[in-house]
Amino acid sequence: MPQMPKPRRSALYMPGSNARALEKAKTLDVDCLILDLEDAVAPDAKGLARDQIVTAVGEGGYGDREVVIRINGLDTPWGEQDLEAAAGAKPDAILIPKVNTPADLERVAHKLSVLGAPETVKLWAMMETPDAMLNAGAIGACGRDANVRLSCFVMGTNDLAKETRAALIPGRAVMMPWLMTCVAAARSGGIDILDGVYNAFNDLEGFEAECRQGAQMGMDGKTLVHPKQIELCHTAFSPGEEEVAWARKINEVFDLPENGDKGALQIDGKMVERLHAEMGKRVIAIADAIAARGQAS
Repeated sequence: MPQMPKPRRSALYMPGSNARALEKAKTLDVDCLILDLEDAVAPDAKGLARDQIVTAVGEGGYGDREVVIRINGLDTPWGEQDLEAAAGAKPDAILIPKVNTPADLERVAHKLSVLGAPETVKLWAMMETPDAMLNAGAIGACGRDANVRLSCFVMGTNDLAKETRAALIPGRAVMMPWLMTCVAAARSGGIDILDGVYNAFNDLEGFEAECRQGAQMGMDGKTLVHPKQIELCHTAFSPGEEEVAWARKINEVFDLPENGDKGALQIDGKMVERLHAEMGKRVIAIADAIAARGQAS
C-alpha cells in the first residue's frame, strides 16, 4: 500500500545553539523543523548545539511536526560526531549538506546502518553545489533505493548562488534551469522537494510571490528563516478549496462502476483523463492530512 503523503509546506530552520528557539519551535504552526548544526551555528558553538539538539529531540514535545537535524558535512571537523549523535537521537530525518553525488548519500546511509539507526530515520539532501546540479538525476534516483533512505531534496539557493556566481534576483530567472531540473529529478526518484529560503524575511510581499512561484513549479513546500513566513507559505502550498472539490468530484465520477474501464470522461463540460483523477488523489490526500493536522493542534 503506498505511503500517505506528508504535508511539507513549511520547513523552518532553527539554530541548534539557541535553546530558547528549540523550545519555541514546539509552539509554531509549521510542518517541518530543521534543527541546524551547520550554517546557523558558529564554529565555537558546534558542540553545544549538538548537545542541545540531541536533548531537545530526546525530550520530544514537537507533536506531529517532522523533525529534521541538519548536520555538518562529513568532511568537516564536526560531521562524524554530528551524524553519530543524530543517529542516536532518532529524528524523522537527517539533512545532509552539499551532496554532490549518489555516493555521498550512500556513504551516510551505510554509516546509519552501522550505527543502528532505525529505518524510520530518513535522509534529506541539500542541493546546493554545481556538482549537485549536474548529477541531480542520479542523486534523485537514490529515492528508489530503500537502503539509501532518501525522501526529500532541499534547495540551497544561497550556496548555489555563491558557488556558481549566479545572481539572486527577483523572479530567479537565472536559477530556473537548476530549480526545474531538481524538481524533475525529485519526481523521477519519487521524493519531495522543498524550495530555498527567502532571505529578506520582512519583505512579505516578495516572499509571497516567491512562494507562489515555487508552488507553480511543483515544489512541495519552502524552507524558511523566520516564523513570520509560515502563514503565507502555508497558503501558497496548500490546495485551494476549489482544487480539492474538483479533485474529489472527478475521482467520484471515475470510481463509478460504469466508468471502471473508461480512460477519459466529460465532466462539467471538460474532457478529463484518468491521469487527472490520479493526480487528484494526491491533492485530496494532502488536503486531508493538512485538515487532520489542524484538528490535532
